[in-house]
Amino acid sequence: MSQLITGIHHVTAIASSAQKNIDFYVGILGLRLVKKTINFDGPDVYHFYYGDEVGNPGSILTFFPYNGLVNGRQGKGMLNTTTFSAPATSLNYWLERLKRFDIPYKKPQERFDGEMVVYFEDEDGLGLELVFNDKDTRPGFSLGNIPQEHSIKGFYNVEIWEEGYERTAGLLTEQLDHQLIAEKGNRFRFAAKDAPGNYIDILCSPDSMKGLAGSGTVHHIAFATPNKGTQEEVRLKIVKRMLNPTPILDRNYFTSIYFREPGGVLFEVATSGPGFMVDESIDHLGEALKLPPQFEDNRQQIEKTLTPVFINLDKYK
Repeated sequence: MSQLITGIHHVTAIASSAQKNIDFYVGILGLRLVKKTINFDGPDVYHFYYGDEVGNPGSILTFFPYNGLVNGRQGKGMLNTTTFSAPATSLNYWLERLKRFDIPYKKPQERFDGEMVVYFEDEDGLGLELVFNDKDTRPGFSLGNIPQEHSIKGFYNVEIWEEGYERTAGLLTEQLDHQLIAEKGNRFRFAAKDAPGNYIDILCSPDSMKGLAGSGTVHHIAFATPNKGTQEEVRLKIVKRMLNPTPILDRNYFTSIYFREPGGVLFEVATSGPGFMVDESIDHLGEALKLPPQFEDNRQQIEKTLTPVFINLDKYK
């Protein structure tokens, strides 16, 4: 039987400044802004999608930037760290780059064999890591502000803090096609596919405070499923687990269902297609403000509400 869940699709987080968000993720980290649209549930707020050249599943980090929003708090019941994959030979390059832009970071440490990890945070305190490794065969993508040989390849893993790992592990393994592939101390690593970009690390953290939503926190994680048919099969499995998933929702670039896992993290299951080139060519991804059809009649008012943003790569070369 083919897998219904194939890995991570995307992670969505909350920010406090649209322009600073673009400066950090495009300028400093070198990700591509593959789509500039709006929050379907709040059209006065942008929705930015960052990723590799075309925004492949496993590379997509998205943001709702609510200008001026107060910070949230990392803690249990949340996805607290999103980790990117970089070449093993690029450690010194990235340490120097973080220093250059005055981004504090923790001393590199080995996690599992062949993984050298550096933790840092964005402008809002969102937990991020770079994992330097030689097992990621995906090509990196560069906009020119970062040398191609040092460019980020996509996600490596995400890190969820829980009171205990058992109930979430049960959901991952029984309904979402994951397997336990490694453990170390209080860290348990699961994956639908044993490859960078797909690892879900659960940390048992019962003594941590409960996380609070706000800027600098993750809103949800989405898992990839091939198509709407497999999505419907996953939804039925979630219904049987009594986790009350939403109906299938059209997000233009994929369809989605949402539900809360037992520890409180919002999970999404998103289709791998149609992808981000349904309304822009590969050479112009992320350039224009794209609106869902139901909001096109209000484009003029929406554009007046949103703060203009721009990309300046020269500043970050």
